Parts: sequence; structure tokens; C-alpha cells
Amino acid sequence: MAGRRDPGKEDDDAGDRQRLDKWLVYARFAKTRSVASELVENGRVRVNGTRVTNPARPVVAGDVLTLALPRQTRVVRVIGAADRRGSFSVAQGLYEDVLPEPRDG
Repeated sequence: MAGRRDPGKEDDDAGDRQRLDKWLVYARFAKTRSVASELVENGRVRVNGTRVTNPARPVVAGDVLTLALPRQTRVVRVIGAADRRGSFSVAQGLYEDVLPEPRDG
């Protein structure tokens, strides 16, 4: 039937785009999807310089995210998407830091 969405389609497009809240969890910037959604809804995430409040907003490779996390602010470029939350090293492969992390001292 035309116009109907396949509920599993979102996960099938993992290589192209992914919901922002899912990406934040899979990249290990948030522990759970509800925490990721809360970050976005509270305006603590910018995509390409624009504040977003919709956790379902898609992100694609090349998007630059500014994350106002509890202990630091991170600016990262999305490199890819994932099918699930993986190890720390797998998560690091989903993004690259745009700004180097500040050093102590």
C-alpha cells in the first residue's frame, strides 16, 4: 500500500541516516535513549549550528553536533551510524572530534 511506512525501515537505513537520540546512545554520549531524548528536548544539542529539540531529527554523515554535556561541551562530526550500541572503540568510529579536548594545566 502506497504511503505506509515500514516500522523496521528506520534501522535498515543505518548507513544513511539515523535518529539523533539513537545516534547519541550508539556513540556513547548518552547511556539510554531517554537520557539522549532529554538532552535534545532541553536544547543541549545543536546540529550544524542550529539548536534542535526533536529527538527524532535525522543525522547524516558530515553533520556537526555540538553537545552541552554535564561536565563538558563536545563538538563532533558524524562519520556514520550503527545498528546497536557497541563497545567504546566501535562508538569512537561513529564520529571525529572537531575541537580537541582541553588539557589540564
